[in-house]
Amino acid sequence: MKTVRSKKELRELLEPLRAGCKTGLVPTMGAFHEGHLALFRAARAECELVVCSLFVNPTQFGGGEDFARYPRDEKRDSALAQAEAVDFLFAPPPDEIYPAGFETWVEPEKLALELEGVIRPSHFRGVATVCLKLFNIVRPDAAYFGVKDAQQLAVIERLVLDLDLELEIRAVDTVRDSDGLALSSRNAYLSPAERRVALTLPRALTLGAETARDGGDPVRAARAALDEEPGLRAQYVAVRDFAGRRLLAAVQVGATRLIDNVSLEGDGK
Repeated sequence: MKTVRSKKELRELLEPLRAGCKTGLVPTMGAFHEGHLALFRAARAECELVVCSLFVNPTQFGGGEDFARYPRDEKRDSALAQAEAVDFLFAPPPDEIYPAGFETWVEPEKLALELEGVIRPSHFRGVATVCLKLFNIVRPDAAYFGVKDAQQLAVIERLVLDLDLELEIRAVDTVRDSDGLALSSRNAYLSPAERRVALTLPRALTLGAETARDGGDPVRAARAALDEEPGLRAQYVAVRDFAGRRLLAAVQVGATRLIDNVSLEGDGK
């Protein structure tokens, strides 16, 4: 695996390798866990060439959010990516992505103005802009995203459709810890006591999905389960057609914000 810092160098390295190769891109912000590794494995299984971007994108964090303390450990991440046979790790400095004078943004509309977009108004602008830049830099045939961030996945799928981008967006199922908590880099913020409280989130969503299968209201059931736990605050519970019909929720546990979702179709993943 080769680590690359500049757009120019990455393009020069990729260009002679493209012929006859399917190129896969896994965009990440680092702090790798098994969820990221599942993305790498999906890309490796389908592509001859795998690029992982490692960039904590400042423009998708709002004021008062956790940009400064977001976990960063490039040495560890590099070792994990190499072990998963990633070919190139693109780890640019901020000014390589947003040089002086940068002023052009991708502004998603309807999909980005609800749920996460209400709580984090500039979030999807930052996500869509950085993803479009990465797509233009790497020019992948496929890009891999986790279903855990279902609204983000829907925004990126819309971006690709609306702007006529020539790549496929591949969705990879949420990976969970043995206790049921969806894997997230932000789980590292949780104390042991907070983690026990956070387990209410996947349990409430599972209850909601079971209620839906029995003909009941999944939102009401999940919300009631969340409201019974005094250690967390539910920010939203909703059903949307993101990667199929899904039950989504966001909660605050102490200083940590967590999101999760489950399918209301089929096996419930």
